[in-house]
Amino acid sequence: MATNNGTAAPVCPAPMKATSNGAFQNENPLDFALPLLIVQIILVVTLTRVLAFMLRPLRQPRVIAEIIGGILLGPSALGRNKEFMNKIFPKRSMTVLDTLANIGLLFFLFLVGLELDIRAIRRTGKKALGIAAAGISLPFVLGIGTSFVLRSTINKGVGEIAFLVFMGVALSITAFPVLARILAELKLLTTDVGRIAMSAAAVNDVVAWILLALAIALTGSNNSPLVSVWVLLCGAAFVLFAIFLLKPILTLMARRCLDGEPVKELYICITLSLVLAAGFVTDTIGIHALFGAFVVGIIVPKDGPFAGVLIEKIEDLVSGLFLPLYFASSGLKTNVATIKGGQSWGLLVLVIFNACFGKIVGTIGVSMLFKVPFREALTLGFLMNTKGLVELIVLNIGKDRKVLNDQSFAILVLMALFTTFITTPIVMAIYKPARKGEPYKHRRIHRKDFDTELRILACFHSTRNIPTLINLIESSRGIQKRGHLCVYAMHLMELSERSSAITMIHKARKNGLPFWNKKRQDQDQMVIAFEAYQQLSSVTVRPMTAISAFNSIHEDICTSADRKRAALILMPFHKHQRLDGSMESLGYSFHLVNQRVLRHAPCSVGILVDRGLGGTTQVVASEVSYSVVVPFFGGQDDREALAYGMRMAEHPGINLTVLKFTAKPGMSLDAKADVGAESDKDNEILSEFISLSKRNESIGHEEKIVGSKEDIIAALRSMSKSSLFLVGRMSPTMPLTERSTDCPELGHLGSYLASSDFSTTSSILVVQQYDPSTNTMEQAQFDGNEVSNAPLPDAV
Repeated sequence: MATNNGTAAPVCPAPMKATSNGAFQNENPLDFALPLLIVQIILVVTLTRVLAFMLRPLRQPRVIAEIIGGILLGPSALGRNKEFMNKIFPKRSMTVLDTLANIGLLFFLFLVGLELDIRAIRRTGKKALGIAAAGISLPFVLGIGTSFVLRSTINKGVGEIAFLVFMGVALSITAFPVLARILAELKLLTTDVGRIAMSAAAVNDVVAWILLALAIALTGSNNSPLVSVWVLLCGAAFVLFAIFLLKPILTLMARRCLDGEPVKELYICITLSLVLAAGFVTDTIGIHALFGAFVVGIIVPKDGPFAGVLIEKIEDLVSGLFLPLYFASSGLKTNVATIKGGQSWGLLVLVIFNACFGKIVGTIGVSMLFKVPFREALTLGFLMNTKGLVELIVLNIGKDRKVLNDQSFAILVLMALFTTFITTPIVMAIYKPARKGEPYKHRRIHRKDFDTELRILACFHSTRNIPTLINLIESSRGIQKRGHLCVYAMHLMELSERSSAITMIHKARKNGLPFWNKKRQDQDQMVIAFEAYQQLSSVTVRPMTAISAFNSIHEDICTSADRKRAALILMPFHKHQRLDGSMESLGYSFHLVNQRVLRHAPCSVGILVDRGLGGTTQVVASEVSYSVVVPFFGGQDDREALAYGMRMAEHPGINLTVLKFTAKPGMSLDAKADVGAESDKDNEILSEFISLSKRNESIGHEEKIVGSKEDIIAALRSMSKSSLFLVGRMSPTMPLTERSTDCPELGHLGSYLASSDFSTTSSILVVQQYDPSTNTMEQAQFDGNEVSNAPLPDAV
């Protein structure tokens, strides 16, 4: 088509068809929307995952890799190659890519709202509230000042009020999900600094969305202030509509979803449709579709399985595939090359300085007013300076609304990347909380002063472990008022790459609260079980939560045992018994956790092979009736197992039998064992046991003279109907199984007893006594205090 002057008018490219007919039809798949989108997704996901792997040694959150990946794909790096851009990211494909990225973002913001508990924000203390207020207000003011500088230099011609608010919001945001990940990686979640930072960041997150809604309302093609007022009023009306009309519908569906039963597919479909409908409404109003999804996520009831099932259904697809597309879309708009010349680099330094200065100084100032130590206040300042996805959302909306140009957009993206990147290394450098407690004396069950308090750190992975654990604790408490029992029940939770790890973090914020605390809102089955037991007994039970990757969770366990002055760590065996009696592994990572705890524990350790001690329910004290067997070969681990058995024998429902194994003259049960070095200590505890048995009719002992593996097995089989076996891990005995064991943490004796060939009803506790020689720093302290009778400090 020609114009009047004879020049050809620009021709709009034809829209891309969805699918191709294939390469054999001489069609390039990259010229069609679907195959091109598939290539884009694969490229983006692969690049971001590779970068995340490379940044893992630096302990950087995945959002850093996703931001860098997006920038590398854009005009700052790979995008400089025009052929690459025209082939992989042509302009006519961007509508499809942006649409899919925003759908992923829509559902991700629904997940963020789903995991944000408004009730927890209402209970935020004055300290966290004050820190949040300072962490928003001072950066916002500095953002306003920065906006004047940028408008007079590189961002001329934009609306003054809109740009002012956008800059204030961009500098004052704290990324709640990213902060949670950093705290978890640094094992600071359960510290005072971690709790304050999480509470303040949650408040900051909500305020940031309100400010962003205000900023969006102030932008648009129509400059009439009346339009902005209408947008805000309609937005407020939508929130009220969601609270008073949508929330009852969601609550009704949540109440019909019972624990242990599958959630109806109809309820999931209705909820996800509501998310899309709410996004349409808020987009129609003019405050972006993301707000509708976020509000629906907030009003979904958090109690019961409904919210958890929603997270499981959509988070892997959204955060794994769709969300990286948003970072790619953002990176394709980021051109670092626009920052050139002294002025531009000076403005970048100014923006970074103001962002850091406002957050850090504002947080430190208020923290010091609340008498927070300076080092912790400084740490809080850097933690609150964390940016992330919400920051990119703000910047992209600003660019789409023509509030930010290419240069100011690139400067602010680099600011977000820099402030988040420096958080982890700086916090690691300036804040190193004491990982070890004060030196203490009673690191073993076997001790000279039996009247002292026994402290046990009992770990569990799920509700499956709890009945046996409680019944074992009940059997350990004795009946004497002296020698009180204090138990710390630690729930071990894996910190995964999933965003729903934030849900676990909410639980960790309650770490250390007594079970009887009336402010608890959750009705956790595990909490209820221990709470019920505590009310029926004189045992002090306190909850704890360890949230870490399984390759480092042993550090949390050992540190907690040291700080709580535990004498015994109880760990669940990594296999559980199936209905047919065979043992099924829960996973190799569980296996490695137990091995690492045995190597690094600051006290004695017990590995519990659970075969239903007392059945599948908690047994009340008056109904406890267990037969406990201690096979005694000698050595420090056997002495520890016997000492535990003697403690259990104080309970009126426990019948204790000790099998003392002695080799026939001229024979040895274990050629590697140094029997002579340990015999004096063995005889000492055996004499204590014999004197105890004379006072207690429920205690018996038998001496077995054996000369072969078959003799030992026959003696053990005669007791196979017993409820519980207490065995030393390194008992000086020969291997009792034909094939080599894959569970060295149980030892020869424990491996045989745990096999389905021996029994399917007897639980086994394999005990390793604490050896101070493995910890040279504590050896002198242990040796010096072993004979001390100093009273143990009160529980903390």
